[in-house]
Order: sequence, then structure tokens, then C-alpha cells
Amino acid sequence: MVSKTQRFILYFSSFFIMVIALFPFYWAIVSSLKSGTDLFRTDFIPPTFAWNNYVEIFKEQPFGRNILNSICVAVGTVSTCLLLAVSAAYSLGRVRFRGRSLLLGSILCVSMFPQVAVLSGMFELIRSLGLYNNLFGLGLSYLIFTLPFTVWILTTFMRQLPKEIEEAAILDGANTWTICFRIFLPLLWPALVTTGLLAFIAAWNEFLFALTFTVEAQSRTVPVAIALMTGASEHELPWGKIMAASVVVTLPLIALVLVFQRRIVSGLTAGAVKG
Repeated sequence: MVSKTQRFILYFSSFFIMVIALFPFYWAIVSSLKSGTDLFRTDFIPPTFAWNNYVEIFKEQPFGRNILNSICVAVGTVSTCLLLAVSAAYSLGRVRFRGRSLLLGSILCVSMFPQVAVLSGMFELIRSLGLYNNLFGLGLSYLIFTLPFTVWILTTFMRQLPKEIEEAAILDGANTWTICFRIFLPLLWPALVTTGLLAFIAAWNEFLFALTFTVEAQSRTVPVAIALMTGASEHELPWGKIMAASVVVTLPLIALVLVFQRRIVSGLTAGAVKG
């Protein structure tokens, strides 16, 4: 039985964590509805609602095109990442060969490198391939930090699948590709949703590569577009418009997390305990 004191501590701590997690986003919404000197006031409810901030971010710059660029790059990165990761995870999780553990550890170590450590080499690669200021170049660079993590997570799930399913498929004459993509792939749905969403968020929020590998406003993604917003003068920052743009690009991520929250939880915990 849970005592009243323990229940109070549980509810209070949950409420406290929820406030800490949600307050920055709430304050961004409040700030996005302010303009002028109201931005420097600590009102929890704006005295007047400056809806024009949301309109002007699309009028003064190609923000709609920037959102489309982010969607294309993130979706392309996730699609390529999952396709490659499923194949790699099947090899690393189901096929026994010498050096498998070393290879898997090396993949994990690659994901630990900071982006700035590989920035110069990646820039030379992108330029030599003729992909500078190109969305394909961004997608290629994003695979550096999304693919290792995805391979690691999916390999853990691949190891948890029963051997009997694979043996029955082999007896029925199924080849390796059939087992991987027609039998195991449907069973990996929670893991695919989890890793795909995390990879999408990482590609959607990426800033350093997007800033380095794009130069034109039409080719930028939303993090770079928001960072380069300017006001009437060179040293003036339109904080209301910046907050409005931040809210606009955050809402799709919140919607995705709310829609797939059960899959995310099951995907993060299913491989934690061996059956």
C-alpha cells in the first residue's frame, strides 16, 4: 500500500517536473504574442496578442520554403537511415562472424564524436561531391550522427527476436532478404518508430552542418533560418518573430511525439530485458 505521504511526494514531484519541462515552451508562446516593449515585461499573459508575428515570419523571408527543406531533409535522412540500419542490424544481430562485437562497438564510438570534430573533413567531402548548398549534401552529412545510433538500437531488437521464427522461415525456403524485410521488419515496428522519430528530431534540429553547408536563403533549414533572423537594424533582433518561428517548428515535433508516445515507450523498453 502507498501511504498518503508517498502519494503526495509522487504527485508533487511529477507536477514539478512537468512545470519545468513545459514552462520554456509556454514562455516561448507568450513571447511570440508580444511586440515592442511588451517583450521586456514578465507578463504570463500578453497584454495584447501580436498575431502579426506569425504572419510576418512568412512574409519577410522564405520561411515556408525553409520548413519544406527541413521536412525533405529529415524525411529523406530517416528513410535512408532505417533502410540501411535494418540491413546492418540483421547482419550484426542474427549472423555470427568474427569481429562482430568489435564492429558494433566501433559503430557506437562513431556516434560519440562531436560534429565539430568531423566538420572540416565533411566539408571537403561535400564540396568534392558537388553537393555544397544542396539538400542532398545535408542528408548525407546527417547520416553521420543518425545511422550509428539507429543501427545500435535495431541490433538490440534483432537479437531479441525468437530464433524459431527464423528457422521456420528457412525451412519454408525464405532467403535472407525475405526473412529480414518481410518477416522481421513487421516485428520491429516499435523499434522503427522509436529510432525513426529520434532520428527525425535530430535531423530537424541540426544546426552546425546546415549552417556550414548552405549559403542561400532558399536552401536553408529552419534552425539556420531562425538564427539568421534580423530586425530593422543590423544589431536589432526581432525576439517576437524568433519566438513565433520557434513555436511553429516545435509544434510538428510535439504532435509526432503525442501520436507515437506509446510506440516510443515500448520501443525504448522492449529490448531492455531478455525473455
